Amino acid sequence: MAIMTSSTRRTGDHFEPNDGDPQVQRRLRGYLEQIDYTAFASNKAVLGATAPYVDGERFQRLAVAVATARAKWVAEAASIADAGASLSEAQVAQLTHLRSAFEELSAAYEATRRMVERGYVAYRPSQG
Repeated sequence: MAIMTSSTRRTGDHFEPNDGDPQVQRRLRGYLEQIDYTAFASNKAVLGATAPYVDGERFQRLAVAVATARAKWVAEAASIADAGASLSEAQVAQLTHLRSAFEELSAAYEATRRMVERGYVAYRPSQG
């Protein structure tokens, strides 16, 4: 299992027993399904109370915000490179801020998408 976090991947660290006893494996799978369902039900209850649905307009606004943040970050980097000077601390801080804004908005978009994909919140298509 791989989980995307900002721009890096990390693999899942779930323990996978090598016990050959089918009865033990079935019982363990049952426990793990209960654990997974508990996480699902908790997410559905909490997120559903906060945002019972997500619509196409919200996804579009998030996508535009992500694209705008990426464009600002890249444009600032290009502007600095065009100037040809070495980076000042203020320029590095500005680039860091712009990249962070892009990454946070990207993560929010992906989290919202996962909320729909996993059934935590309902999706309502755009009207029109």
